[in-house]
Amino acid sequence: MTTYTATTPSYDQLPIIDLSAADRGPQARALLHAQLHSAAHDVGFFQLVGHGVTPAETDALLTAMRAFFALPEADRLALDNINSPHFRGYTRTGDERTAGARDWRDQLDIGAERPARIPGPGEPPYWWLQGPNQWPAALPELRTAALAWIDRLSAVAERLLHELLTAIGAPAGFYDPIFGDRAHPHLKLVRYPGSAADGTDQGVGAHKDYGFLTLLLQDTVGGLQVHREDGLFHDVPPLAGAFVVNLGELLEVATNGYLLATNHRVVSPPGATERFSVPFFYNPRLDARVEPLPFPHASKAPGITTDPSNPLYAEYGYNELKGKLRAHPLVAERHHGNLMTPAA
Repeated sequence: MTTYTATTPSYDQLPIIDLSAADRGPQARALLHAQLHSAAHDVGFFQLVGHGVTPAETDALLTAMRAFFALPEADRLALDNINSPHFRGYTRTGDERTAGARDWRDQLDIGAERPARIPGPGEPPYWWLQGPNQWPAALPELRTAALAWIDRLSAVAERLLHELLTAIGAPAGFYDPIFGDRAHPHLKLVRYPGSAADGTDQGVGAHKDYGFLTLLLQDTVGGLQVHREDGLFHDVPPLAGAFVVNLGELLEVATNGYLLATNHRVVSPPGATERFSVPFFYNPRLDARVEPLPFPHASKAPGITTDPSNPLYAEYGYNELKGKLRAHPLVAERHHGNLMTPAA
C-alpha cells in the first residue's frame, strides 16, 4: 500500500501531477500515487500534465470556441438555453446564478449527443437532463470539436480516476459500472467579458462541483481561485498545457470526506479583458447510485461537510437536476415550474 506525506502547501501553485508517470515503471508510478493521494486528500485540486491531449486537439477546440463567441449576438441567442428543457445551449451574460447571485459570464452548455428522454409517469424527473445539444448552423466545426473533446477528456478522466483510486488503496475499476456508454459528461465553453458595469466581480461564485472529476482548460488571463487550508481563496496561475483538476462532491461522499471537494470561484478579469475557459465535468449515469468506496484509509475519514441548503442524493441525476434548476432559473420557470427534487 502506498504511503504519502502531506507537505507544507505552497499557495503560489497547486500540486502538479504528471499522469504519464504511470507508464514509466513501478517507482515512477508509486511516486505518482503518493502525489495524487496527497493532492486529493489535502487540497482537492491539482494541475494535471502528461495527460496526452495534444496542442493540435486543444487548438481545434479553442479556435472553434472563439469563433462561436465572435458570432453575431443574434446567432448565439438562436441557441438560447431557455428553448431547451434539457438545459443545453447558450446562456447570455448574467443569466446564470451561483448561490442566488448572477455570474458575469456567457457560455454554451454541451453534453453527450442523445435523443430527448421525456420522463414518463413515475420515472425520475432527472431524465429531462438527457437530450440533444443546440449547435450554430454557421459553425459546423464547433460540433465536431466539442464532441471530440468530450470523448477525449472522458478517456483522460477515466484513466485519472483509476490511478487516483489505486493511490488510496481502492479497486481501480470500482466505479466503472456507473460510467460506460451511458455516462453523463458535461462541457461548458465559457467567456468572461470583463467586470460588470456595476463593479461586481463575481465571474462565478464560490461553489463545489457535484460530479466525480472536473478538468478545466483555462487561458492565460487567470481569475480562478481555490479555497485553501488557511481559509483564504488563492489564485491558480495558468500553467501551459495543464488541466486544472478538482474533485466533485460524489468523491467526497463516496470516501466519507477522505477525499476533498473544494470550494472555488472565478473573479472577473479587470475592465474589458476577456477570459476564456473550458470546464469538462466527468459524471456518471444519471441513474447511478454511488456506493461507498472500500479503501484502507476509511477509518481516518472525517465525514462529509454538510450544507442544509445543498442536500446530496444517492442517485446522481437528482444532484445535477438540483444544480441546474438553481443555476438556470429562466429555464426552470419556462419548462419545469412544477419540478421538484426529492426531500433530503
